Amino acid sequence: MPYVIASIVGLICLAIGFFAGGAYRRKKAEAAIGSAEDEARRILSEAMKGAESRKKESLMEAKEEIHQMRAEADKDLRERRSEIQRQERRIQQKEESLDRKMDNLEAKSEKLNKRSREIEEKLEETEQIKKSQFEMLERISGLTADQAKEYLLSQLEDDLTHDKAVKILEFEQQFKEDTNKKAREMISLAIQRCAADHSSEATVSVVVLPSDEMKGRIIGREGRNIRALETATGVDLIIDDTPEAITLSSFDPIRREVARIALEKLILDGRIHPARIEEMVRKAQSEVDRTIKQEGERAMLDAGLHNLHPELVKLLGRLHYRTSYGQNVLNHSMEVAYLSGLMASELGEDVTLARRAGLLHDIGKALDHEHEGSHIQLGVEVAKKYKENEAVVHAIHAHHGDVEAKTVIACLVQAADAISAARPGARRENIENYIKRLEKLEEIANSFEGVERSYAIQAGREIRIIVKPEVVSDDQMVVVARDIAKRIESDLEYPGQIKVHLIRENRAIDYAK
Repeated sequence: MPYVIASIVGLICLAIGFFAGGAYRRKKAEAAIGSAEDEARRILSEAMKGAESRKKESLMEAKEEIHQMRAEADKDLRERRSEIQRQERRIQQKEESLDRKMDNLEAKSEKLNKRSREIEEKLEETEQIKKSQFEMLERISGLTADQAKEYLLSQLEDDLTHDKAVKILEFEQQFKEDTNKKAREMISLAIQRCAADHSSEATVSVVVLPSDEMKGRIIGREGRNIRALETATGVDLIIDDTPEAITLSSFDPIRREVARIALEKLILDGRIHPARIEEMVRKAQSEVDRTIKQEGERAMLDAGLHNLHPELVKLLGRLHYRTSYGQNVLNHSMEVAYLSGLMASELGEDVTLARRAGLLHDIGKALDHEHEGSHIQLGVEVAKKYKENEAVVHAIHAHHGDVEAKTVIACLVQAADAISAARPGARRENIENYIKRLEKLEEIANSFEGVERSYAIQAGREIRIIVKPEVVSDDQMVVVARDIAKRIESDLEYPGQIKVHLIRENRAIDYAK
């Protein structure tokens, strides 16, 4: 019992202490809240005072800045006003100067007008004097002014025409003598300085055999070897009664050379059958290709040229196997190059360009067995294709007179070509066969109706035909030209091609009775 009472008393004391402590903490919290509110009011008051002071400072700064800007604006305005005043003074000075000049001009204009009136009066007086003098001269001479002028002009014209004709004749005669003499000297000097060997070449090749027994081996069983050789080379083999020799015939000299080399290799080897023939032909072709390249490079270097297109060099090498009337075309081209260069040096022209044109002038002959067209047309096309100089292209085009020579280089190439072809022994031609071919060409042309005359020119490479305009019309000319070309193709044998050139001309003739 006493323990229970003690416990209750303890609990009561504990409750009283708890409530007393809570009251104490509440008072302490209220006191803290009050002090915090006072502090907040103090801070707010100080903040309002600081904001007020900063506001005043900002207003002061703004007023000072406005004052400064106003001062600067006033200063700028004063400067602009002063500048305007200066410009106004300058304008006023210029106006005063212009006024003075206008016054001076008016004074000068007045003087000029006065002077002009005086001159007009003097001119009128002069005209009157001139008129009176002309009237006096007309009375004395018995001629009017126009008649006298016409008479004087006719006399002067007659004298001038006579003197001019005399002088022109004198100059022409002297010029012809001087130019002919100079040309002969220059050409003879060029010929003397260019010494070239000439040897005629044929269109057939002869292969020497060790014995006639070899002919049978070349023909082969049932002719299979000779057929294989002809098929592989495109060359005709002529095996006749000529002892220990076989003749190779072809218009293409390169094929003929390939066949010759292949046949010689086969004879040396002794094994002749179709497979071996094809192998030897390939080897011979490779050998000929190497020779073509070497000969082209040799010609280029001997002529002192460089930068020729490789394809042009190969075409030059092909000319080594090409002949024209028995003359080797590559040797002929090199001689033309030398002669053109020598004559160009005498005239002060471009020697290198002249040699280049001379060396390439017959380049089309390397292609005329394989392509349609004359060697001139083919040469012009291939030179343009490989970007040759325009002067070189023109010289190629003009060296046989197909077009008019318009440059000195073209004229020199023409002359050098003629000199090289005309050298004794340079070309070989059976004159009787040549004349017969030309006569046959003209005979074929003259056999057509409407043909008045025909002329075979350029060694039979062209025929020019004059037709009767009343028989052959412009439209019919095309048909007639084609018919003549077809007849020539069927009736004649010739290398290259022949140009058929028809000319139709209308003339009106009347007589005054």
